[in-house]
Amino acid sequence: MKVRTRFAPSPTGFIHLGNIRSALYPWAFARSQQGDFILRIEDTDLERSSQAAVDVILEGMAWLGLNPDEGPYYQMQRMERYKEVLAEMRAQGLVYPCYMSVEELDALRERQMAAKQKPRYDGTWRPEPGKVLPPVPADAKPVLRFKNPQDGVVAWDDKVKGRIEISNHELDDLVIARPDGTPTYNFCVVVDDIDMAITHVIRGDDHVNNTPRQINIFRALGKEPPVYAHLPTVLNEQGEKMSKRNGAKPVTQYRDEGYLPDAMVNYLARLGWSHGDDEIFSRAQFLEWFDLDHLGRSAAQFDEAKLRWVNAQHLKALTDDVLAPLVAAQLAKRSIAVDDRLPRICGLFKDRCDTTVALADWAAAFYTDVVPNEAERGQHITDAVRPALAALAQALSDVSWDKAAIAAALKQVLSGHGLKMPQLAMPVRVLVMGTAQTPSLDAVLELHSRDVVLARLQKA
Repeated sequence: MKVRTRFAPSPTGFIHLGNIRSALYPWAFARSQQGDFILRIEDTDLERSSQAAVDVILEGMAWLGLNPDEGPYYQMQRMERYKEVLAEMRAQGLVYPCYMSVEELDALRERQMAAKQKPRYDGTWRPEPGKVLPPVPADAKPVLRFKNPQDGVVAWDDKVKGRIEISNHELDDLVIARPDGTPTYNFCVVVDDIDMAITHVIRGDDHVNNTPRQINIFRALGKEPPVYAHLPTVLNEQGEKMSKRNGAKPVTQYRDEGYLPDAMVNYLARLGWSHGDDEIFSRAQFLEWFDLDHLGRSAAQFDEAKLRWVNAQHLKALTDDVLAPLVAAQLAKRSIAVDDRLPRICGLFKDRCDTTVALADWAAAFYTDVVPNEAERGQHITDAVRPALAALAQALSDVSWDKAAIAAALKQVLSGHGLKMPQLAMPVRVLVMGTAQTPSLDAVLELHSRDVVLARLQKA
């Protein structure tokens, strides 16, 4: 049997890291098993769904490389199919019309709660042999309810939570079509999973309560349900459920902030799954190692400092030629054009950066004017060092422009003025790069043009 998984987000808010992890695992499982990964947009909540939210889903998945084999399918485009299945179920006596009004339902729930009973529909309109149903109210449009089994249990072996059993007596008859005939979520999901031949449903554990209802609908339609794996919640840094309301960022914002897609995949993979003690791994390693047997049972907590560290490791591992276009794209947002020095600039500075934005901040000093940090300028550009800076400018004006010659000029000035390297290097860095902390000074100066270095030294 070919593995077929799906990611089925609702476009009712911008997709965040907690959501996208629910795409990562089914994508990885399908890839690890040479199966298919399907994208389905569950857009039946017309009031809350938006095209902007759909765009973030598609952009975020494309950026992370979580490319589906099929889809996106849109539930709103499948309404005729749902109504076809509803008609078949009605013909088979699997559903029935219920005319209980909202007011009657509210009154029923109040009575049940007053009696310390679980609020649930009481089956007033469920047809049974010998049962006399109430008269149909005039002009009333019914909902359609699914005839849930009244005996036995619904059970499944969850790949994360283990064996789960729910008594059918605990489940009332679910509304599967509204008065206007539009089908409801739990029904649409089952029809989609059947039509798309989904074998494994890997989703958040907020869906656990839906699962027994969906399993009963599967079996009523003569189909066996898929394998389920319900993932624990992702918490934010305050220990709350990650959500837009609690400050979660759209996943595309991490792209804009300079994170690498492979680093994001690495970090997200570890939010609920592990392979021994491995912290840093490639996408290929992840797909080779991933299985459903090592999914965690406890909620994972997002940690932005850890994410930045993971991103820094991946950034350092990239070759300079691969990294340069990513930094060029960040600089292009600032209307800064680059040249063939950029790969070498990336190579020099990447070890001290955790995002491509941070690396672009360094690279910008080679392509735009620099404004020295005022505090560092006051600390390092003193009357005592200005003669040495002038001497260095003179020495650099006619040497060959390479690291060895620049290093020799620096040593010559140090010797002539009785200075130690930090006493000269710090002010030069402040003038040329805007800050006193940079990599090796001769390497930094070599990547600038001679004219730029001399012009900046003259501002001492």
